[in-house]
Amino acid sequence: MKRSLLHSLGPGLLFAGAAIGVSHLVQSTRAGAEFGFGLIWALLLVHLFKYPFFQFGPRYAAATGETLLDGYRKLGKGVLITYYILNFATMFTIQAAVTIVTAGLASQLFGFTDDLVIWSIIILIISVIILLIGKYKLLDNLMKYIIITLTITTVIAVSVALFSTKEAFDVTQILPSGAVELTFLIAFLGWMPAPLDISIWHSIWTVEKNKNTFQKIKPKEALFDFNIGYVGTLFLGLCFVLLGAFVMYNSGETFSNKGGVFASQLVNLYTKNLGEFSYIFIAVAAFTTMFSTTITTLDASPRAMTKTTNLLFDKKTKFNYWFWIIFLFIGTVIILQYFMNDMGIMIKIATILSFLTAPFYAILNYSLITGKHTPKEHQPGIYLKTLSIVGILFLFGFSVWFLTSI
Repeated sequence: MKRSLLHSLGPGLLFAGAAIGVSHLVQSTRAGAEFGFGLIWALLLVHLFKYPFFQFGPRYAAATGETLLDGYRKLGKGVLITYYILNFATMFTIQAAVTIVTAGLASQLFGFTDDLVIWSIIILIISVIILLIGKYKLLDNLMKYIIITLTITTVIAVSVALFSTKEAFDVTQILPSGAVELTFLIAFLGWMPAPLDISIWHSIWTVEKNKNTFQKIKPKEALFDFNIGYVGTLFLGLCFVLLGAFVMYNSGETFSNKGGVFASQLVNLYTKNLGEFSYIFIAVAAFTTMFSTTITTLDASPRAMTKTTNLLFDKKTKFNYWFWIIFLFIGTVIILQYFMNDMGIMIKIATILSFLTAPFYAILNYSLITGKHTPKEHQPGIYLKTLSIVGILFLFGFSVWFLTSI
């Protein structure tokens, strides 16, 4: 493999770090726990149909040297304002959701205190320090080790679960029915492998990578990097569904909506079924999963808000990266302090909203990558265009089905 391709790895792994979080640890594990192998079809389909729209982020950035937000501005200021409102409305809830699960796992792994607000503040402060000291470069390098650790520990955990289970495998696929099951399915699809607006974050990281390496990432390198990260999210998504199915399916366990209690149940149930020796592998895999998401979301949302604000006012404003990080930090702590017991509902709302807004981002990304703002030689081919159109219909169709069924 060429050195240049290896050197270009970074934004794709940051994408994986942001994606592999609540969607995998919480939603995928619950999918396996409640439906066994029955929702693997949904996991595979959503990865397939979201693929083009995630890929268009790094493709556009590598082809033009601009972020998707620059492209949205060219499509019209109203598009950018809509994104600004949607992102502002969800970023605090998303950060709170991922941070509280990370805090619960930290409490399990390190002890010290059971107060999850204190743990959340500690984790956020550590994340801010990492971003303050190392900026993008340290985040880029750190994520490579985090993803490797996560993959190794998760594979070990799945292997132990596979050889420990005595149940016969039932691979019958299930189409959920009823409001409760359908709501879970849409929440599962909403953040699997991630909300579509993470394509915007990916384009920002690609441009930032260019600045830090002082050379422009070629489209081929950007797509290679993206595909590595995307395949990784699919593989680990399957791993967590399998873990849920092997260890929790038909266990009779009822999962709490509270982040800390869920984390405790998750780790303890694994160790109860797989043996105490598996504790460290499960705990490290779970904590690594959530810490990577916490730090990447804390970096990405402020970058996106800063860029959007500057584009809307056509100049750099005082609402810069560090303003938004501090604002996000404070808003997250307030939510965790006063709405701790409602985190399960908040996660459900955030994931459903992510799915319902997915057609919006899918259409924007497709319009941008196939329009006049992207050089012809860097536009997708006929197969990817066809997959994009089918993907838009899939996302739109599921949204309509959900809204008319609840």
